[in-house]
Amino acid sequence: MKKIEAIIRPHKLDEVHSALLEAGFSSLTIIEGFGKQKGHKENYRGSEFKVEFVPNIKLELVCDEDKTEKAISIIINTAKTGEVGDGKIFVFPVEETIRIRTEETGVAAI
Repeated sequence: MKKIEAIIRPHKLDEVHSALLEAGFSSLTIIEGFGKQKGHKENYRGSEFKVEFVPNIKLELVCDEDKTEKAISIIINTAKTGEVGDGKIFVFPVEETIRIRTEETGVAAI
C-alpha cells in the first residue's frame, strides 16, 4: 500500500476530488494550509502589500500499490495549471492499515 499526499491550489479541490471519486478513490483526507512561496506583491484599495504565505490544500489518500500511478495521474491532470505554485505530490510506503471499528487490516481496511 502507498500513502499519497498532494499539495494543490484551493480552487482545484473540487475538480481533483470529483475526478478521484469517479475513479474509485472514495476515502480522502483534506487539510487546509499555507505554503511559503518566494512571495509577490498585490494591491488592495490602493495599498501595496507583500504576500508570502499562499493558501493551499493537502489531500491524503491510501491506496493499493497497483492503483498508485492512476491516482497520481488523476491528481496531476486535474490540478496542473502550468504556473508556479501548482503544488507537489509525495508518495510514502504504508506498512499496515487497521480499521479501528472492525479491526480489519491491510487493503480491506482502506
